[in-house]
Amino acid sequence: MGRILAISSQVVRGHVGLSAIVPALQRLGHDVLPLPTIVLSNHPGHLRAAGTRIEVNTLASMVEVLDANGWLSEIDAVITGYIPTPEHAGCIARAIDLVRDRSPKCFVVVDPVMGDDPRGLYVEADTAVTIRDMLVPRADLITPNRFEVSWLTGIEVATVTDVAKAAVRFGPRMQVIATSVPDGVGLIANVHARDGRLEACTVDKLARVPHGTGDLLTGLYIGHRLAGADNALGRAAAGVRRAIANSAGRNDLLLAIATPESDWTRETALPVDERTT
Repeated sequence: MGRILAISSQVVRGHVGLSAIVPALQRLGHDVLPLPTIVLSNHPGHLRAAGTRIEVNTLASMVEVLDANGWLSEIDAVITGYIPTPEHAGCIARAIDLVRDRSPKCFVVVDPVMGDDPRGLYVEADTAVTIRDMLVPRADLITPNRFEVSWLTGIEVATVTDVAKAAVRFGPRMQVIATSVPDGVGLIANVHARDGRLEACTVDKLARVPHGTGDLLTGLYIGHRLAGADNALGRAAAGVRRAIANSAGRNDLLLAIATPESDWTRETALPVDERTT
């Protein structure tokens, strides 16, 4: 069992942000400390939404208390997701530094939630810049979508091999899992770039998918990785595909179904193939 500090958005209805990451990790047997940056009624892509940002001082105070109680030394991984302002990004950067001081082997995952195709950026530009400059360099692994990896690096990612070119911009230590990368007609790939190698897991491109698939993929990947499973990317991608199938016709992921035919945490993995760069 791993212990993960997860910092992202929280919604009342639906499964995005922490509402996707936490059940994914818990179903795989891990302990999660969820720390919301914002609390919303639902994903803001719906017609109406209400909620509030968690004040930066409140976030900082909660991290300080977790530290004072000795709990940060138990953290095996940190996952960051949606961040609403540059000030929140700075607070989370300091939290990562503190966790790393208390638990030096902690694995840090930054999902740079800032935009998507075709809309582009959906956070303020100064927030995106702060995520790029303060959080991404602190990560061991980042999990951007196709738009985000292109925005972060200035390299237009249109194919799987473009991910390798983009990954170089982050330095030799960084691992990158880029999602929704075009991989032929009607196909998209989740691409893991690390140590100069590419691993790609290709799935059908669907015209419509529920909100939260990127958050679910990140949670499942880290859950399988911490459990020591082989082909963590293929297992995570298979879980997302099953969750999408379970959620047919819905705007939000449906994660409550758990039958032998539909459980999105089942061990069957999609194949991952190594690509040359």
